[in-house]
Amino acid sequence: MSKGLPKRSEDYSLWYNELVKRADLAENSAVRGCMVIKPYGYSIWEKIQAQLDIMFKETGHSNAYFPLFIPKSYLSKEASHIEGFAKECAVVTHYRLKNSEDGKSVIVDPDAKLEEELIVRPTSETVIWSTYKNWIQSYRDLPLLVNQWANVVRWEMRTRLFLRTSEFLWQEGHTAHATKQEAIDETVQMMNVYAQFAQEFMALPVVKGVKTENERFAGAVDTYCIEAMMQDGKALQAGTSHFLGQNFAKAFDVKFATKEGGLEYVWGTSWGVSTRLMGALIMAHSDDNGLVLPPKLAPIQVVIIPIYRGDEELETLSIKAKEIMAKLKAKGISVKFDNRDTFKPGWKFAEYELKGVPIRIALGPRDLENNSLEIARRDTLTKETIHLDGVILEDYIIGLLDEIQENIYQKAFSFKNEMTTEADTWEEFQSILDNKGGFVSAHWDGTTATEEKIKELSKATIRCIPLDRKEEEGKCILTGQPSSGRVLFARAY
Repeated sequence: MSKGLPKRSEDYSLWYNELVKRADLAENSAVRGCMVIKPYGYSIWEKIQAQLDIMFKETGHSNAYFPLFIPKSYLSKEASHIEGFAKECAVVTHYRLKNSEDGKSVIVDPDAKLEEELIVRPTSETVIWSTYKNWIQSYRDLPLLVNQWANVVRWEMRTRLFLRTSEFLWQEGHTAHATKQEAIDETVQMMNVYAQFAQEFMALPVVKGVKTENERFAGAVDTYCIEAMMQDGKALQAGTSHFLGQNFAKAFDVKFATKEGGLEYVWGTSWGVSTRLMGALIMAHSDDNGLVLPPKLAPIQVVIIPIYRGDEELETLSIKAKEIMAKLKAKGISVKFDNRDTFKPGWKFAEYELKGVPIRIALGPRDLENNSLEIARRDTLTKETIHLDGVILEDYIIGLLDEIQENIYQKAFSFKNEMTTEADTWEEFQSILDNKGGFVSAHWDGTTATEEKIKELSKATIRCIPLDRKEEEGKCILTGQPSSGRVLFARAY
């Protein structure tokens, strides 16, 4: 199955694109810039979605759904917000088609022009805050903690499956609070939820930080983020959480009666992650043989493949396989018994290796005789034969899955550390970016002009100002002006 898969070292971009397609995750759609997420890929997204949904609800949030279409006038109410998204908006101008005069096609009915154009949502702040005006009257209505699972459209000219498509799936949280500090606490809390999810479930180490003014979300006062490092030395923004201040409350006149009898604007946040996490999962862990999936997000954690000759042997092996399956499923482990007779065992081995299944069990007649199993790990590509005498198989598998999850994380953690380098001069900065890649920790004078000049000269952006950075005096790598601490630069997706 992985035969002919391009090597990461030779063409990382081609390797990624081919892996997404060959592992049956997604494919390009007939609609330019859009993708079809195939069942195996969507099952991974479902695992991501299910776990995040649990974490959101544990922090007090509830799910709701808001319209796909946003009146154009709504986007005019928050100037910096629309400026940030104007070039990416898809616009609906008519509401009806009709047959052409020759009857061979359909055309837009010119008489069905909308009085006001509708925008296909690029994000939902405006339509949600227009709704919150009706929901929030008093301090008793706060905090309002809402999340939405939805699709959005941001018109893209250059697309790549999962990483950048014109339509993608995501969640977007939108909350309203009585005080500034409550809103800031919510913003930080959700960044931490994303970081916890990335590290514990995706086995993806991340840097938590704040975006610069130039990089923050359109309409936000502050944007917090988690940044991850991919195997090609490029960074990927894996999640963002925005403190909106009172910007949207003022734009949509969302006020509440305080305990003291006054009237004040509420404080807001928004936060989101998308199917871009699928791209991060692939690029952070996978190898030249295919996907490497952390067990906590693998749709199939264990696959059992019978090695047999003839129906009689298969029938005997099936009894044992079903016994193993029942024990594993009782422990909450997802397991598949692949008894298809249309493919040979070697082909199946390669297929599940390509698809990143963490554990493969080979079961043949000799294993039945010896009361043993051959177990292969996807993360290390190693095999071992275990004898089942005195072994509780389900406990052994649980321990092995935990070990694989931790090993994948530690490998990525070590890589992130290796790919984080300090630079004190412009020459060092350029050399690291061109020859090594990764995060470059360097001083910056704090001005947007310098930030944009560095981006122009190096194609590297400030990924974040790390929350755990130490305050230290230094000089900006480009201008030599004073700096109070290092920021993280990288070339990024």
